[in-house]
Amino acid sequence: MFAGTLNAGREMAEVAWQNKCRQEDLAQRELENERRAIDDARRSVDEKAQQLKAISHQSALIAGFSMVVLVEVQIPEDIDGLLISFFVWTAAMCVAFNLIAMLNATLTLVAILRYNVVKREVPFREFWVKYCESDFIFALKMFSYGVPTFMFVLGQIGWVILWSHEAWLYASTLMSIIAFCIVCFWFTHTNRKWSDFLFDSDAKLFNHGD
Repeated sequence: MFAGTLNAGREMAEVAWQNKCRQEDLAQRELENERRAIDDARRSVDEKAQQLKAISHQSALIAGFSMVVLVEVQIPEDIDGLLISFFVWTAAMCVAFNLIAMLNATLTLVAILRYNVVKREVPFREFWVKYCESDFIFALKMFSYGVPTFMFVLGQIGWVILWSHEAWLYASTLMSIIAFCIVCFWFTHTNRKWSDFLFDSDAKLFNHGD
């Protein structure tokens, strides 16, 4: 009788211990899943932040160069009015394109850095698509317009600053040819290769072995 009671008590203790271990295991798994979810959200935020920083920094750099050109270039007094007007318009458009890209990227960066990776009221993917993706694509488009526009500015500099020089025609033509070659390379290779991939947030890169 006593042995049976002892065995029953032992079995109940074992069952209670197993239940406790199972509950602790479930709690540990939930904690690990939560940590993994937080890490995934942080990685997603950091990935988008790095992309936005790249656009913002490069746009600011090109806009700064264009502004320096507008301010510092020495314009001859006898230069053709149509030439200088087109040069100023191109430089101003370059500044405008890149400034818009920089501002959109910067403000979008501020927005995603305010995303709470711990609470995650909405998944980051949903937050990005709903609030940020359109501004990111717009900033990327403005930057893609600003790059060739900057090359147009480069191609016109020789015609402006060398207007009074006796060899202005040859030197200016060489600068324009170089700028034209860079623009062609931009449209036929760089922009053509990467624009669709960068504009599509669902696009992924895969290794050949996958």
